[in-house]
Amino acid sequence: MMTIGLRLIVFIAITVVQAELLYGALPNVILVMADDLGIGDVTPTNSNSKIKTPHLQKMANEGMTFLDAHSPSSVCTPTRYGLLTGRYCWRTRIARGVLNGRSEHLIPKDRATLGHLMKGAGYNTAMIGKWHLGWDWAKKNNKIDFTQSVKNGPDINGFDYYYGHCGSLDMPPYVWVDTGKITAQPNGNEGVTKSQDRYGWYRKGPIGADFKINEVLPHLFEKSFNYIENHSAEAKKDQRFFVYLPLPAPHTPIVPVPPFKGASGLNPYADFVMQIDYHMGELFKVLRKTRLDENTIVIFTSDNGCSPEANFKLLKDKGHDPSGGFRGHKADIYEGGHRVPLVVRWPGRIDGGTFNKSTVSLTDIYKTLEELSGQKNKTKGGEDGFSLVPLLNGAKSNDRKSIINHSIGGSFAIRVGDWKLCLSSGSGGWSAPRESDAKKKGLPSMQLFNLQDDPMEKNNLVGIHTTKVASLLQLLESQVERGRSTPGAQLSNDRKITFLPKK
Repeated sequence: MMTIGLRLIVFIAITVVQAELLYGALPNVILVMADDLGIGDVTPTNSNSKIKTPHLQKMANEGMTFLDAHSPSSVCTPTRYGLLTGRYCWRTRIARGVLNGRSEHLIPKDRATLGHLMKGAGYNTAMIGKWHLGWDWAKKNNKIDFTQSVKNGPDINGFDYYYGHCGSLDMPPYVWVDTGKITAQPNGNEGVTKSQDRYGWYRKGPIGADFKINEVLPHLFEKSFNYIENHSAEAKKDQRFFVYLPLPAPHTPIVPVPPFKGASGLNPYADFVMQIDYHMGELFKVLRKTRLDENTIVIFTSDNGCSPEANFKLLKDKGHDPSGGFRGHKADIYEGGHRVPLVVRWPGRIDGGTFNKSTVSLTDIYKTLEELSGQKNKTKGGEDGFSLVPLLNGAKSNDRKSIINHSIGGSFAIRVGDWKLCLSSGSGGWSAPRESDAKKKGLPSMQLFNLQDDPMEKNNLVGIHTTKVASLLQLLESQVERGRSTPGAQLSNDRKITFLPKK
């Protein structure tokens, strides 16, 4: 009789063979997600960007750039959940906002993730960087016990190895965690107020003896380079790797290091973006050095739009718009909150310098890697994602017909084609008008825009196209209640969801 373990091995072997027959040798995969990088900040998605990003431009010249890509949320935690699970985070306990550095784990062990997915296809899996999905600190007298290992981190979500920090780089505690173990005990508290440093502020809290705020970004890239080099020999022998590299930048604290300080001629935020671009260039150098360049997919994106901490006014005065001409920014339901860069490079498979205008979501990454790893429709995740493989192969569209976005305040938006319905009176986030101000002004409780005619979302058509509003509301209700936006059996949400705006 075949044991469960043997059946699993046979299943993996069969699926890998099937994928290799379809796509050739399975590639290594590196998924890089910047933090608070706007669609207008990099030249692949904004040719008018005042920030020089030659390495990302070279990546785009050798790959495909998506011009209508969206994060599922306009803030950190929900997007990270959606990216890793292919499921909208508003289906979980997180109705609005984000987790903090002390939050308990969000993704349960039995929830399918990219880590589980790639591990199931025989990949070595690693998470290096900003987690921001909660893990469980040991406690002593109701305080974190840094002498003990953390529990329920990325390891329960399919990652063989992880190295990083708990939340955003402005959220304490500031310690490195290496696959559960804290690398150095805090030797005091540290923090910088916004009045002390407009760009480089971070909240006061415990900091490890080996944790240097200004060196976090280069340190994480160095860790990822070491991982790639250490696994390069295995990768050449068909033991491929999947690296999830969520960056802490250019989120606050905005701390570019020399020689990037002042390099942009704009401000420290722009300098920090240039530093990210430099490190991406170094990543490709490592891939060439290890001779893995031709058999590695590299995906680059951002978790949401640019934060106002970048100093929009100063940047715009100098001719640079982090939102690339779209309305709003991080936290908002408007396009500037969730329209993000997405560039995919896969030598020999994707024609270089190509653009795709299809509307896609970062929740689609799950279904994309599911298909590429030979596990299409064989895993339990990705209920809000559609594979990008047809688009990567040159098709003009895939199976996605609609997209749902969510703001920091919990406002929904649904889009079909050019029509976008925002279930909010204002931005749903931080830009004007905020929800409270919009309601005081008596603005309508919903906003309908035609993005083809009005990409800046200036003209609310909700009172004119009532039939369109009704059809979009009906579709949103269906996708909320069905527990999924993909075809298939009814699924459950983790909580009761209210999507209509309060009167």
